[in-house]
Amino acid sequence: MSFFQKLKDKINGQTTQVTEKFKDGLEKTRTSFQDKVNDVMSKYRKVDEEFFEELEEAFIAGDVGVTTTMHLIDKLKEEVRRQNIQDPADVRELIVETLAKMFDDGQAEQIKINESGLTVVLFVGVNGVGKTTTIGKLAHQLKSEGKSVLLAAGDTFRAGAIEQLDRWGERAGVGVIKQASGSDPAAVMFDAIQAAKSRQVDVLLCDTAGRLQNKVNLMNELEKVKRVISREVPGAPHDVFLVLDATTGQNALSQAKTFKASTDVSGIVLTKLDGTAKGGIVMAIRHELGIPVRYIGLGEKIDDLQPFDSTQFVYGLFAEEVERE
Repeated sequence: MSFFQKLKDKINGQTTQVTEKFKDGLEKTRTSFQDKVNDVMSKYRKVDEEFFEELEEAFIAGDVGVTTTMHLIDKLKEEVRRQNIQDPADVRELIVETLAKMFDDGQAEQIKINESGLTVVLFVGVNGVGKTTTIGKLAHQLKSEGKSVLLAAGDTFRAGAIEQLDRWGERAGVGVIKQASGSDPAAVMFDAIQAAKSRQVDVLLCDTAGRLQNKVNLMNELEKVKRVISREVPGAPHDVFLVLDATTGQNALSQAKTFKASTDVSGIVLTKLDGTAKGGIVMAIRHELGIPVRYIGLGEKIDDLQPFDSTQFVYGLFAEEVERE
């Protein structure tokens, strides 16, 4: 059985609605990525070093990243030699299979739920990436699953951040713990935890600043927030989600490296994936950082935040190719 057929069989066993969300959300990336790969395929009649050099350029142009691209090319060369592949057209399926294997180390759970009490999830990331929106959408999702949720407005420095989280709290039908603009974020977290405990809430989602308007280092401020959370809820935060904007491509990878060096990031949320052709960044983040992508944003609607699914992602990148098989 071909790998394309195996992929189709996996997809057929999943929800059609989810498949369509991934397919539609990755349309720009798929079109761009496939066009680049198809251009290379059409130019060569045999698989040689020049063919791989152009394929390498196509991957890098697709925001897969240099390090990840070199890894993929090495794997492809190895398989081409092993299978004695001569025709470039036969490399197409091999590319999809090699990409799929990059995510083949098990699907991470979406959120580490604390079964013995309050679950605390901390959201970090620079301004403008969609942190607050992501928190609102995740609150909606968790509530629809039957969990009680509370939000903590810890981004007290950005103008309008507290009001924005308030609006999302109303949309999702969950409470928001807040203080005045400019307040100490750690104090907000303390109040939010006390409120969550007294209300016996299941999950507390905590917003944080992406930039400070004073000379205090952002990472130091985040560390202070984490200390307060850990003191009040032993073992918390149970997850630290780094929110990245997919439209920034390799800049998102740079941000991830910075935050990883200073914060215990346990998962990535990649937003605005539907609005960019730079979806290859998912592969770069997974390979270079080893941090699981937990959620991806595939639209603006409240239910468009999707748990990351590696099978759906690979299918979404090559839907037409797979269906043509």
